This record gives sequence, structure tokens and C-alpha cells, in this order.
Amino acid sequence: MLIVNLDALARNYRLLRKTAAPAECGAVVKADAYGLGVEPVVRCLFEEGCRHFFVATVREGQELREQFAAAEIYVLTGAQSGEESALREAKLIPALNSYEQIVRWVEIDDSTRYPAIVHIDTGMTRLGLGSRDVDQLVLDTRVLNRLEIAYLMTHLACADQPSSALNQEQIERFERICQRLPGARTSIGNSAGLLTAEQYRGDLVRPGIALYGGNPFVDAPNPMEVVVTLQVPVLQVQELTKPTTIGYGATCRIDAPARLATVGVGYADGIPRALGNCGEAYLGNARVPIVGRISMDLLTLDVSAVAGEHVYPGASVELIGKTILLDEAAKTAGTIGNELLTGFGARWERRYVRD
Repeated sequence: MLIVNLDALARNYRLLRKTAAPAECGAVVKADAYGLGVEPVVRCLFEEGCRHFFVATVREGQELREQFAAAEIYVLTGAQSGEESALREAKLIPALNSYEQIVRWVEIDDSTRYPAIVHIDTGMTRLGLGSRDVDQLVLDTRVLNRLEIAYLMTHLACADQPSSALNQEQIERFERICQRLPGARTSIGNSAGLLTAEQYRGDLVRPGIALYGGNPFVDAPNPMEVVVTLQVPVLQVQELTKPTTIGYGATCRIDAPARLATVGVGYADGIPRALGNCGEAYLGNARVPIVGRISMDLLTLDVSAVAGEHVYPGASVELIGKTILLDEAAKTAGTIGNELLTGFGARWERRYVRD
């Protein structure tokens, strides 16, 4: 079961909003709110006063618009050719990522100006207007005069490392471009950026992973509350009376006596196969190692150190939560919390709780 603590989510949002003030605090809810379920997550944040929501695609924006008529919804991948009408019909605000996108956006309708974010690439080298695009836009007064800029936006490549020199370099590049497009509001800060310093925020911040309890920093204490808990029941317990190997490839050998517990989740549920023979879980009163390879639907734990009364079919095992932290599990698997959360698929039953 994937348990989402909505009160913890709300408290995380309040902390981010208070830190970012006087900037407005939005929320990144792309990929089904990082896999947690976009409708209950957005409803919780909406109740907290959040009105700015960022999604990745037009389809995500359309689905969110059907449920939240009063929200400001921004589409980060912009307006791809042919998507302009769908964006306008759903009252979605695209982050326009090139001069060509801007031209198409303003030319589709001569009678009405529709707002858009103008995304400036200052060092991420992923999406956004480069220097030549900005030059074209500034010189093309016909297009510029028909463009309603909701925000000038940029994205920090190393915000999770506050000491990185690239952060300041990007801010300086962004400020120079903002001077060429004066009067526009700005959006800079992701989770780490908004928590680091005022200069990395702008007028609208865009927290993502911090909302959901992940650590926004590479090497600093996590200021956020745990939001997500993964609990699974033990399927079977085995008492070993002789040495044996565990799982595919026999990559782990256990000496007797020992006790094993098998639980019914695997890499098809988003549990990284890389956690085999190195990850941990929590059962009863102890952390226990994952032994053997993780299968598509199953993994095995060595529960020899756990008191017998805690080990039985149906006993609850924590794979992620307040003991096995999201970022700890991600680091052990060689990835990040964002990838873990978005990888938890449809087979998980999601339960939403309050304190």
C-alpha cells in the first residue's frame, strides 16, 4: 500500500510558501503529482491556497483543468506545433521554449492575446530560448507587442548544490535578459532554489520534490516532512535449517539457521532491481536486508534478527517511510527520490490519510 499523508504535504507547502514570501508559491504536479495521484494532491494544495500548478504536457493540463476550473495551469513543454488551440481551449498557459513557438502562439488568433511563460535557457541547455532566440524576439516588435508574458522563467541546473558557481552565473545571465524584456514577472526557484536564497526565487516559485518529502539538496539535512510510506505484507516465512541460495542467479547465499520473509512487490511496482543484496526494509523493531535479486513481483528479506512475534504472513513491512527514508533508498539504488516516486505504478493501492 502506498500511503500519502496529506497533512504532511500541506505542512510542507506551508513551509515552502512561508520561506518564499513575498513570492507566490506554486506546485509542480506533473507525472500524476510525482506518482502520488494528482487529484487528491492538488485538492489538498488548493485548500492551502495554492493556485499555480505546473504540469509537463497538454494532456496533463487538460485533465487537471476538468477538475479545477479556478487554477492557473502551466505546461512546461510549451506549445508544440498543433497544440495551440487545445491549450487555449483549456485555458492552459504554455512555457514557450523557442522563438518559433512564440510566433505560432501569437499568430493563431489576431483578436485576442493569450498569456504565456517565456522560458529562458541560462545554463540548463535543455529547453528554453537561447541568446539568438532572445535577439530575434526583442527585434521583432510585431510579435513582441502581441505577446502577453505571464512570467519570464529559467531553471537552475545546480540548485541542489547551493555552492555551485553555476547558480550565480545563471542568475546574472537571466537578469541581463530580463533587462531586455522589462516589466515581466519572473519565475526561478525550484524546491532547492527557493530554499537557498531570495535571488533564486523570482515572483513565482515552483517546488516539486520538496512538497512530497524528498530532500531538495544533494548534501544537506532534509527540511521536509515524510509524505509517502510504502507498506507491504509478508507473504511467506521460511525457517532455514541448512545453507541455501536466494533468488534468480543465486547471487546470495544464506547460512543456517536463518529466517526469511518474502513480500509481494518487485520491479514491476517500481522497486528498483538495483536494491537487491544492498537495500533494506523495516519490520517489527529492526531494519532488515533485502537478500537476493529483486524479481518482477517479489523480494526476499533476511529477518533472522527480528523477534519471532513480529514475523508472520500478513506482518507489515516498511519499504519507504519514516525509517527507510525515500532518499536513502534512492541513493542505495543509485538514483534520486524523484525517479522512485514517479516509478510507483498503478498496482499500488493508494491511501490518503490525515494525522
